[in-house]
Amino acid sequence: MKNLYKFCVLLLMVVAAGEARSQQDPLYGLYMNNPMVINPAYVGSTNNLQAFAGYRMQWSGFDGNPTTVSAGGQVALRDNKVGAGVLVVQDRIGENTNTNLNGMFSYKLKLKESSLSFGMQAGLINYGIDASKLTIQDPGDPAFGTVNQMKFNLGAGAMLKSERFMVGLSVPRLVNNAVSLGGQEVKLYQQHLYLYGGYVFHMSNRIQLKPTVLLKGVKGTPMSADVNMNVLIDQKYVVGVFTRNLNAYGWLAQINFMERYRLAYALEIPTNKSVGTRFTTHEIQIGLRLAPFSYHDKGLSNF
Repeated sequence: MKNLYKFCVLLLMVVAAGEARSQQDPLYGLYMNNPMVINPAYVGSTNNLQAFAGYRMQWSGFDGNPTTVSAGGQVALRDNKVGAGVLVVQDRIGENTNTNLNGMFSYKLKLKESSLSFGMQAGLINYGIDASKLTIQDPGDPAFGTVNQMKFNLGAGAMLKSERFMVGLSVPRLVNNAVSLGGQEVKLYQQHLYLYGGYVFHMSNRIQLKPTVLLKGVKGTPMSADVNMNVLIDQKYVVGVFTRNLNAYGWLAQINFMERYRLAYALEIPTNKSVGTRFTTHEIQIGLRLAPFSYHDKGLSNF
């Protein structure tokens, strides 16, 4: 059963005749903590220096379950007019491992009470499939060979932001990369389009409500929607609930401490019958915020 499952995972990735059309970008329950994971226009928008590291284990206890490790940093430069950042993400499912390294740049136009940012990212993606760990009927079948190939990619995005709201649009990977497998060029990726937004409602001097929505579109697949509702208390504590396509529900908690650190955790429970409610998803993230330059903001940002 174990090898059968791994074989199915690999089959979904290569789809013997050609293309896999599915949600292939990593999923994030805490994406609003660091929107740079889906939009390069976000780098520099906080008007300071920020760094983070995160780990997500999807469907805990399920053999070959997806896991994602991410780390990055971004800083505002030139009087907060431009931003620069770097992001590293490793996404693993079964015997398939994709590692991304991206450099990011953004330019910000200051409007009356908001700012409009445009961002680009460029980097390398390593596609890896270790078929040697599978038990198949014909070990010499070239369609199930080991893959370890590096590809170049580009991404772009735009974002409108103020202290009360944020709206973003992005395509993190513009190139539909293909890898050589069994003497054939096989496309393993389709472009993902992201549209997201959030708003802050001030309920009192201590409490704020922050609903957010993330829409993800991939050619040939239904649109995906993440809906979150967070409560901010004293700009220090955050608790929230969320759903993804009404097929998964979860809650999150976050604490900001010592004026520069952030620790967040999210628990997600699937409700569809194919996975089962006992295979929960766990995500944890740590963050650091600094203001090394005189023009940097020392206070917390709502987004």
